Amino acid sequence: MANDGVDLKRRRFLTAATSVVGGVGAVYLAVPFVASMQPSARAKAAGAPVEADISKLEPGQMMTVEWRGVPVWIVRRSEATLADLPALNSQLRDPDSDNPDQQPSYCKNINRSIKPEYLIAVGICTHLGCSPSYHPEMGGELGADWKGGFFCPCHGSRFDLSGRVFQGVPAPTNLRVPPHHYLTESRVLVGLDEKGAA
Repeated sequence: MANDGVDLKRRRFLTAATSVVGGVGAVYLAVPFVASMQPSARAKAAGAPVEADISKLEPGQMMTVEWRGVPVWIVRRSEATLADLPALNSQLRDPDSDNPDQQPSYCKNINRSIKPEYLIAVGICTHLGCSPSYHPEMGGELGADWKGGFFCPCHGSRFDLSGRVFQGVPAPTNLRVPPHHYLTESRVLVGLDEKGAA
């Protein structure tokens, strides 16, 4: 017989033990490799929602927070500014913000906001990605009919104080409104809405 002197039980045991040790070794090698594919804590923080205290913003003032590596403006608008918004509709490319990519559905209104007095918008021009400057004053160098808003110095795009783009400028769409919600009367969370959507 060919199996004379061979202990089959011992052979099965050694085969099973070797397989188990090899499997455990493969797991130990795979764990660091798979872990290296996960985003770093810094990368996770860069995309995390940002909380802002708006309690000290006076009408006409703007603050900037950074979310996902881009500036997000929070502007407190005055009653006069809000009253002027409908008068601009005929001068705007998309006064009703019909493009659904421009803002969450809960901000599809003339103010493009949850609370009328606060505009929260990504501070990047929708033309080529420059950062427009804030010009809240009426008239002045931007023309007698200027009622305040944002002017992009790169190619001349203009946006009103709801972030709506004017006609005849290079920017194709309104400024983007990020998901957000109010934690309290004076604190807003940018980057996450009440339902948890980012």
